[in-house]
Amino acid sequence: MDSERILTQLRTEGYEIAPTYSDADVVVVNTCGFLESAQEESLHAIGEALTENGRVIVTGCLGARGNLIRERFPDVLSVTGPQQYESVVQAVHVALPPPAHNPFVDLVPPQGIRLTPRHYAYLKVAEGCNHKCTFCIIPAMRGRLVSRPIGDVLAEAEALVKAGVRELLVIAQDTSAYGTDLRNRTDTWRGQELPSRFLELCTALGSLGVWVRLHYVYPYPHVDEIIPLLREGGLLPYLDVPFQHGSPRILRQMRRPAAAEDTLRRIETWRGICPDLTLRSTFIVGFPGESDAEFEELLAFLQAAQLDRVGCFQYSPVPGAVANSLAGPVPDEVKQERWDRFMETQARISAARLQKKIGREMDVLVDAVEDGVAIARSSADAPEIDGNVIIEPARDLLAGALVRVRIQSADDYDLHAVAIN
Repeated sequence: MDSERILTQLRTEGYEIAPTYSDADVVVVNTCGFLESAQEESLHAIGEALTENGRVIVTGCLGARGNLIRERFPDVLSVTGPQQYESVVQAVHVALPPPAHNPFVDLVPPQGIRLTPRHYAYLKVAEGCNHKCTFCIIPAMRGRLVSRPIGDVLAEAEALVKAGVRELLVIAQDTSAYGTDLRNRTDTWRGQELPSRFLELCTALGSLGVWVRLHYVYPYPHVDEIIPLLREGGLLPYLDVPFQHGSPRILRQMRRPAAAEDTLRRIETWRGICPDLTLRSTFIVGFPGESDAEFEELLAFLQAAQLDRVGCFQYSPVPGAVANSLAGPVPDEVKQERWDRFMETQARISAARLQKKIGREMDVLVDAVEDGVAIARSSADAPEIDGNVIIEPARDLLAGALVRVRIQSADDYDLHAVAIN
């Protein structure tokens, strides 16, 4: 989303997007600084850009640690932090002055420049976060929650739909906290006044006639209000909820906003209202002080929750995170062993849940067609992070098509199907 905003502004000013390093006059590297692995990947990208091109502007989360970047790469032209879009554009102006006139403005689509395929797009509804999770430094990098007015969000969503987007992926650092900072401030959309609140946002998005998928939803009580929308089809019956652990003590050490027992009760309630609900989550193993018994609590939580889609990270120290100073660091070999057991446990759960879908008919969205095989996704699958529905033969299917299929088989994470319409 940040890269798309920068590219849209630059394209509007007449700059062209180069396909390779050698074709570019300057390279903008948008970095991530959350996990150690992401930091290393960002640093590698900066080094590669300097080697291949030599004129590099750095922005994004890791840009908040400008000293680190300049110590390692003193030749970068500029370093800016997250959300500093104007500073990035100004740095480009300095390195490469904009054209004297602007012949390309009319070529910029109303929805802006996007880096995703034509048929789906990310819709960011807020920046920043009010939580104080001990393993995270996002609030320090991006600040406290700042929600976009609901009219602005819905206008962008409508522009995307008019441009052919068939799936909107709603994101923020904490999507379910949307609007709490605006205190019910109203905004205009389609001639009516709407409060900038989570329920009203979800209701309005659900009226646009496309798939709407919610990511990074915390299990707050007010989230219960949107579950009927998932059941009735206004929104996809899918929630991405970052639970992170199943041990009450570890959750307290993480300063997470929900207890494991409350979470299991909430999951049960949600599924009672929306039986087809797909739940995705992420977890951390090897958090400082995590004992063998607490890891077993996490596995027990997995078994009880029966989540459909799960990601897992091994804890890694992030510079500036409070958790770095906690007692009882877990050895790397123990982290790896726990990660392996976690993934084995979840693979069995996922496989069993997918087996129940064999013989069912469902609508899927085609992402790509290669060598007579269509790679698609159901309502249970977010792009790039979840499983796929493999359709063979692909016949005349095209990317972006919404297709009715019958599920014929399943493995640990993917479904295999034939088209029936």
